[in-house]
Amino acid sequence: MRKELWSGLGMMAVIVAITAWIMPAPSQMTTGHLGLLMLSLVVVAIMLGFPTAFTLMGMGVIFAWLAYRFDNPAIATQQTLDLMVQRTYAVMTNDVLISIPLFVFMGYLVERANLIERLFKSLHLAMAFVPGSLAVATLATCALFATATGIVGAVVTLMGLLAFPAMLRAGYDIKLSAGAITAGGCLGILIPPSVMLILYGATAGVSVVQLYAGAFFPGLLLAGLYIAYVVLVARLRPALAPPATPEERTVTLPEPSRILAGGRRRLAVPALLGALTRPPPGVGRRWAGRQLATALLPAAALAVGIAAVHGVVTAERVVDTGGLVEVGDGEAAPEEAYQGAELAPLEDDGAPAEAGAEPVPVAGPEGAVEEVREAGAEAPAVAAPAGGKPAPPAFWIAVAAALAALAVHYGIFTLERLEILKMLLTSFFPLTTLILAVLGSIVFGWATPTEAAALGAAGAMVLTGAYRQFRWSVLKESVFLTAKTTAMVCWLFVGSSIFSAAFALLGGQGLIERWVLGLDLTPIQFMVLAQAIIFLLGWPLEWTEIIVIFMPIFIPLLGHFEIDPLFFGLLVALNLQTAFLSPPVAMAAFYLKGVAPRHVTLNQIFAGMMPFMAIQILALVLLYVFPQIGLWLPRVLYR
Repeated sequence: MRKELWSGLGMMAVIVAITAWIMPAPSQMTTGHLGLLMLSLVVVAIMLGFPTAFTLMGMGVIFAWLAYRFDNPAIATQQTLDLMVQRTYAVMTNDVLISIPLFVFMGYLVERANLIERLFKSLHLAMAFVPGSLAVATLATCALFATATGIVGAVVTLMGLLAFPAMLRAGYDIKLSAGAITAGGCLGILIPPSVMLILYGATAGVSVVQLYAGAFFPGLLLAGLYIAYVVLVARLRPALAPPATPEERTVTLPEPSRILAGGRRRLAVPALLGALTRPPPGVGRRWAGRQLATALLPAAALAVGIAAVHGVVTAERVVDTGGLVEVGDGEAAPEEAYQGAELAPLEDDGAPAEAGAEPVPVAGPEGAVEEVREAGAEAPAVAAPAGGKPAPPAFWIAVAAALAALAVHYGIFTLERLEILKMLLTSFFPLTTLILAVLGSIVFGWATPTEAAALGAAGAMVLTGAYRQFRWSVLKESVFLTAKTTAMVCWLFVGSSIFSAAFALLGGQGLIERWVLGLDLTPIQFMVLAQAIIFLLGWPLEWTEIIVIFMPIFIPLLGHFEIDPLFFGLLVALNLQTAFLSPPVAMAAFYLKGVAPRHVTLNQIFAGMMPFMAIQILALVLLYVFPQIGLWLPRVLYR
């Protein structure tokens, strides 16, 4: 037998042995122990290759019937069928899941726009001066393309066909090349917009908007650590990642640019300004004007960005006082000023009572005098003073740094770099604009995730049309694959819902909670235990199975340890990166092996992924030690 098969059988044997050790004798077995048995059987069945969704549904129905039969055998069948219908209907009416087909459709369309080859080439040329430029460009391309599509298999496969042969021809180490492609392709399930975050939000009842805002910086952190590792390896061991040759750095100039260059490396802006005032033969003023406008785009973008940020930091926030009107300028007022001030009472659920309810007197704090209007009255807003507030010093420091960087940019901005900028404008920036438009509309509250996903799908159609790839066959195939993927996700949720209900009916959840609480763990110990379990589950299982099977077990325990479900979800999302890289079920490795040259072995791919798995663990530790990496943006925007 192959080593992978022996490894899988060994893991199943370990699971069976642990289950047999935990389970008591049949005479002492309770329904809670049946729940644990069901959980073990599901894991083993999935590892044997049975479809996850239908395995969950089948096990859930069988064990739900057993749970109902222990209670009342006469109506057990009817109750089980009712449970199936109710859980299926609950999934069908879950608004969070509506965005999934739209995001998936956007991903399939972007994948078919044939953008990845142009993107990889332009990023490689732009990063030719960086050590390990091919691997760095591969990671950047994977991160951007995986973020736009969210389809790990497609990204790894396409980059395996495009970047892997190029790196091997350039003399790159097989392990480093394989690790860069597989690790970079998996970033799409972490960096928003991510389907995995939608599934976690629907499972845990956490806002998808806050998850997207929270996952943004951890995703960038992980991508940055990948790139830093590749650059460090290329710097310390150049034999593993040779520098780019002069031929690889060469940019072909159009004829007018060659005339302007005159065989030298001329700066673009002065040369184009000279061509506008005194054009040489073969160079038209109109062409020079268009090229100069393109060259000045970075300066224009910086100016627009500075103006926008200045408007935000200097704007006085209009505060809705909710009926509270400040009296005086901070000086204490006589007690009569706030005697009798009344506030509408709150109902039991925290909502304000209807107008006309019996008012409750409110005492004001010393030195702060407030009047409270009656319930139902108009709530005035505090108007912003004319002129706004001055910009903070940090803003001007950032502006100075940006202007200095712009000056450096134009100091080295040659005609060759102008051609690279034009390549980026037709590959990198359209895709980045699409991603930022979708993500920005969600994070800043301009649109719901579903509306933003519809915007992304429309943008993907426009992008595909702009690259002249929008054909009936492309649209038909994208719609078919979207329906197929969405059906899989929805059936997975139905199966998970039935399985979770059966697990709770049998008392498995209560048994696990009592066991965990009996360990008397601190919140830190529980967090370490939970993340270690999720990390180990990533070896035999995929992230979808971990989310829908095990998250409903962990989530109820978070309240006891006072752990924020948002922060826990960010840790889980970062941890689940390992599920694609950990053997024996490392799907990214099998995707790459399917398109790799014959002399590349699966063991070499696995070995190349190990350093990147270590980087993922490092990023997980950094996020736990510095939680503001993930929580700062949601708190600034929403709290």
